[in-house]
Amino acid sequence: MKATITKIFGVLAFAAMLSSCMKKDKAAENLGNYILAVTPVASTGVADYLLTAGDLEKGTISTAGNGVEQDGTYRYYVTSNNKFFSMLYGQGNPGAVTTYNILDGRINKLSNFQTETVQAFAPVNDDLLLVKISRNITNPLSSWYRISTNSLLITGEGTVNTQTLSNNGETAHFSWIKQVGNKVYAPYFSIKGCCGDSFGTAYPNNAWIAVYSYPQMQLEKVIKDDRTSFIGRYMTNGLAVVENGDVYAFSSSVATTNGVLSSTKPSAITRITAGTTEFDQSYFYDFEAISGGYVVTDWLYIGNNNFVVNVILKAQRGAYSTGKTIAIVNVVDKTFKQVTGLPLEANIESITTNNYTPKDGKLAYIGVNMKGVANYVYKIDASTQTATQGLKVEGGVITAIQYIK
Repeated sequence: MKATITKIFGVLAFAAMLSSCMKKDKAAENLGNYILAVTPVASTGVADYLLTAGDLEKGTISTAGNGVEQDGTYRYYVTSNNKFFSMLYGQGNPGAVTTYNILDGRINKLSNFQTETVQAFAPVNDDLLLVKISRNITNPLSSWYRISTNSLLITGEGTVNTQTLSNNGETAHFSWIKQVGNKVYAPYFSIKGCCGDSFGTAYPNNAWIAVYSYPQMQLEKVIKDDRTSFIGRYMTNGLAVVENGDVYAFSSSVATTNGVLSSTKPSAITRITAGTTEFDQSYFYDFEAISGGYVVTDWLYIGNNNFVVNVILKAQRGAYSTGKTIAIVNVVDKTFKQVTGLPLEANIESITTNNYTPKDGKLAYIGVNMKGVANYVYKIDASTQTATQGLKVEGGVITAIQYIK
């Protein structure tokens, strides 16, 4: 009898503990429609976890016992048609494309399939357009793939010759792609693709944008400018379309020749007026002059001609360096205002470049990863040029912040 009672109490104790753990786990879930990609802290390559959150301005989320683990260590993310696409960078090998939506505040997997590893991707109409870019001058065909965000199937594919595109003996390498009206704009930098200086160029003082029809992806023209170096950076979107249809482009002036920065042009912002396919020669935002010596390395368009920009001092710039200083830029007024309220740069490990904005012209939410302490989402208010600490993220480095309904 005593043994029976002991067993009963043991079962009840285990049930109570299990119930407590379940409640704890359920409480630990931060349900919501925000998705944060977080890389757990580890000494070797680990896969990202996708976490949900209901509020970016307060609370805590953690990778401990939470999240949807991704397959593979290098992932890139994009949101389109109320779906979250997670793409594996296979470093030359095929990469998986995994698609999710949100159901009752939880991440729900919709599909998983493979494509070639790509270096540029963007929503175009109801599609996701992916481009695998050749960097070899002896094999200059770059491949594109059209994925329907409705059927989640590859619905078209083809190639473009990026060597004939450059028409200067080098190869064009798209920095990114962007839908503009019913076209696809592909800004590119010119690379040697050989000779021990694969990503170097003999043309560091030029900017180009290839204009393609869609969905045929037929080249229509190349837009050129010699007032800046190339637009964007490697796998960095340097184009933005504002409400009136004007297109703005930034250059970091980070072209190299034989491993050395070689452009003599300033970091700057240029414009293509709506309805045209030429750079507006009457518009030039000399970013270095207006900012007092900074170079723009990335940006997020938040609406009403306002951008949240990552900047770095010119002397510290590099081809792959993302600035840890945040500022607000209005491209029409040509203003530059540095944001206050962020931690000291010396204490920041990195700032996330895949961030969220409601496109209200005022707010953005960026990930700030600290050295040796917890990481946070910061709310950026463009109207006051201030940053406010929000959601705390424990157990990993923030790599993306997105929202789907």
